[in-house]
Amino acid sequence: MIVLLAWTGLAFAQTAKPATMKTVKLSNGQEVFDISGEWDVLVENYGEYAQFGTYPNVAQITIRESDGSFHAVRMKPNPPPGKPAGTLIMVGNLDKNGITKLDVLAGESVPSTWKISENGNKINIDAPNKGRLTFTRK
Repeated sequence: MIVLLAWTGLAFAQTAKPATMKTVKLSNGQEVFDISGEWDVLVENYGEYAQFGTYPNVAQITIRESDGSFHAVRMKPNPPPGKPAGTLIMVGNLDKNGITKLDVLAGESVPSTWKISENGNKINIDAPNKGRLTFTRK
């Protein structure tokens, strides 16, 4: 089981310089950070969720052409009592500089922070005292 992470006004996000990350132009003309594709995911539960341990997964991220939002679907089931394959693990919004909103879906909502690597191929997400997720582009 992983936690639900949510971007709120209290959270802090960091992204790399826009020029270093790959972007894509959507059909609506908007240019956004391109996170589409398959990603390896490492879930490390700690603090209140330590009993759920650490485990790998794989996510397929798709960007919605109409508004620059995205969703990631679990390609493998989480260990019991976790979520099955085919369910959402993350949703959010993008702009050309990176992620502007991020929710990881599985349980309660936890204000989160994230950091995108300079090349855009790794995203580290943290929900204090709950869990850390690392997305690494395949």
